[in-house]
Amino acid sequence: MTETPGIRYYDLRQVNGQSTHIDVDKGVIESAGTTFFNKAVIRVLGPRGWGVLQIDNYMPAYGKKFEELLASAQKLARATDDTVSLGDAPRMMRPIPPVREDCRDVGIEEKAALLLAIEKAADQPLVTSRRANYLERIENVRFMDSSGSEYSYEICRSGFSVMAVASRNGTVQMGYEPDHTIHGFNLRHREETGRKAAETAVALLDARAATGGKMHAVLDPELAGVFAHEAVGHASEGDLIEEGNSVLRGRTGEKIGNDILTIVDDPSLYEFGFEPVDAEGIAAGRTEIIRAGKVNAFLHNRQTLAAVGNGVAGHARAMPGEPPLVRMSNTFIETGDATDDEIFSECKNGIYLAGSRGGQVDPGRGVFQFNAEYGYLIEKGERTSMVRDVSLSGEILSTLHGIVLCGKKRVMHPGYCGKGGQSVPVSDGAPLVLLRDAVVGGSGVD
Repeated sequence: MTETPGIRYYDLRQVNGQSTHIDVDKGVIESAGTTFFNKAVIRVLGPRGWGVLQIDNYMPAYGKKFEELLASAQKLARATDDTVSLGDAPRMMRPIPPVREDCRDVGIEEKAALLLAIEKAADQPLVTSRRANYLERIENVRFMDSSGSEYSYEICRSGFSVMAVASRNGTVQMGYEPDHTIHGFNLRHREETGRKAAETAVALLDARAATGGKMHAVLDPELAGVFAHEAVGHASEGDLIEEGNSVLRGRTGEKIGNDILTIVDDPSLYEFGFEPVDAEGIAAGRTEIIRAGKVNAFLHNRQTLAAVGNGVAGHARAMPGEPPLVRMSNTFIETGDATDDEIFSECKNGIYLAGSRGGQVDPGRGVFQFNAEYGYLIEKGERTSMVRDVSLSGEILSTLHGIVLCGKKRVMHPGYCGKGGQSVPVSDGAPLVLLRDAVVGGSGVD
């Protein structure tokens, strides 16, 4: 490894590969193609802070070429006034999961035909618009640093989504179904996904607007997972803790939820947010953010670990050509011992909230608001009428105390998370959850 005076540490992360996309609108292929990329980031930690050099079309080269790049990054490091220290952590790369079918073995024409069949399956009565898209990304990652760590791996992420819009007498509703994986090509025999999107859109035409208020709520795994990710996961990220922009700061060991509640982030799980090693060469593993209702640990990169403590590094992630940030990966509420029947029976009268249509969270103030895709009234422990235009909001800390039952089966949902101008693959999930005295929003009236 190169040794240069005035450099405390350096690393290089190079990512090259290819990205394929297909977009379909009402049976017509709007666009399709494959692009190639080769990006690298060199980080140098000088006497005080970082110098970061971002490079397009990087050609690996040592000796004079690499020395020149290192010197350029070092000049940038001299210009910073930040003072940075790095915590240490184990280095280990986990094996890549097996691929069921290599995406590269399927031609783009066949991929387009399969996506068209999924989108066509959404062509149901009352559906006036439908769209589908496919995205596949193959990345070859190479990392090395001044401590002698070096690794390389290849990973492919692929996935699709289908959307159906139904309309009747001026009422318009939407159904949306995504599916993404790290296990290879996933478009075969998936027409039921298109049908489900259409069925949801059509069913919502007959749903009445929900009436808001405080009530018991059963959250499905998707919405409960979104809550775990948005309300708790972001608030546990070490950079937000360090900045003072998190309601969890200074609460280590404090009981903020019931004993049954454990919330975890684990990049080692073979879910969509899987990372064999983090973007700083650090071993990726399970972190229990909340354990048995108490604030337990935060998510860190090496810098925030040194600044904040209470947790482990291994949560640095980055898009190709971008510097790493503290990020979530696979975030979820741990399972409990309640059956689904017990959860609905204990709810008695309330609402069942399913799916997610986005929302917002302020981790510093500790408040959130999420929109469910749809819901059902719960009457005498049974699901009854379907409702739409329903949301969940509240304060993070008080809401955690309201989670009183967790089901036995956890379901994960894949997606993407944005932060600092970067978007990375993640998954979040939960079992079925009973939330007492939830603040439910709706546009209906009694």
